[in-house]
Amino acid sequence: MEFTQQFVQQLINGISLGSIYALIALGYTMIYGIIKLINFAHGDIYMVGAYIGFFAVTQVHLSIVPALLISMVVTGILGMVVEKLAYKPLRHAPRISVLITAIGVSFFLEYTSMYFVSPTPRTFPAVMDNVSFHLGMFVINGQQMLILGITFALMVILTYIVQRTKIGKAMRAASFDTETAQLMGIDSDRVISITFGIGSALAAAGGVLVGVYYNSIDPLMGIMPGLKAFVAAVLGGIGILPGAVAGGLILGVIEALVSGFFSSTFRDAAAFAILILVLLFKPSGLFGKNTREKV
Repeated sequence: MEFTQQFVQQLINGISLGSIYALIALGYTMIYGIIKLINFAHGDIYMVGAYIGFFAVTQVHLSIVPALLISMVVTGILGMVVEKLAYKPLRHAPRISVLITAIGVSFFLEYTSMYFVSPTPRTFPAVMDNVSFHLGMFVINGQQMLILGITFALMVILTYIVQRTKIGKAMRAASFDTETAQLMGIDSDRVISITFGIGSALAAAGGVLVGVYYNSIDPLMGIMPGLKAFVAAVLGGIGILPGAVAGGLILGVIEALVSGFFSSTFRDAAAFAILILVLLFKPSGLFGKNTREKV
């Protein structure tokens, strides 16, 4: 009975953590789906979002929801600016050039942040009362409820945008075949820019929620979650939105179970072991289809 209770409790913890991974992974997979770019600066966009949320709460004294919205808007604009300045000029360059540029943008964001906000970790203030909900033997705290609620709402909004709006249809057309979409009158540059904006806004939401959950942020906080979100995107099938969500949730649950039943030391190792296994046995991911690349 005690094992079952601990297992379900870790499952709840894992879903909370996994939903944050899913938000970040959605940005990775949206960008890859259209321009086939692994944006390794995405984790640092998430870090910038966390700091904007932090200053909105501490300096402007906003509550968590307005702070989250401001962070998403500002970071979304930052993502679009990064795309215009760093990636758009390399649209037809070799992929390795774009990948190296992404790594360069990542370092630029990290060390620029260190210069302006100092490398010292900041304590994210408590944004809600320390409440918890008891479901029989299991406990969900207020922070987890907040994370799950906001994540669910953002995923519903994203699904509506992608499936029901004009820009969403343009995104799906561009992800299927960018050149044909352009011939049909779709402005692919505008679609790519908006995709970067939406992906960056989702990453910012993840950054603020991590600050709320762990009560600490720092300029290098985006490195490991960024890599794990990449693992989640690959696990689900990179370029596939439901795959990113499923991959994030699975990764979060596995990390929580490893931390709860073995040791938290191995949680990172477990995440990257999953990446190796997926690449060995199902490179296209859980939701992906095997396709042969034309050369």
